[in-house]
Amino acid sequence: MQRTDAVTAIETALTEVLDREVTGTQQSTRLFEDLHLDSTSVLELLMSLEDSAGIEVDPEEIDADDFRTIGTLTDFVLAATGTPADAPAAAAAH
Repeated sequence: MQRTDAVTAIETALTEVLDREVTGTQQSTRLFEDLHLDSTSVLELLMSLEDSAGIEVDPEEIDADDFRTIGTLTDFVLAATGTPADAPAAAAAH
């Protein structure tokens, strides 16, 4: 999965969870302060990402820092798919 694909999956999941259009986010967009997520919506977001991004999330391994920004959540999703967060886009596609 490429980083852009992960961001798209996150924006789609956020749109579903927040019941409003979420597009054009930046890596620095804060999930709680800027998008107004709460603990319940984080759980809904994870369930939606499990479906849309094909990841499996172990609740024991969730770290609050993974949900600080779009960028940190993207890194989390990429790690869950086995793609290194710092992999170049071309390498991640292989």
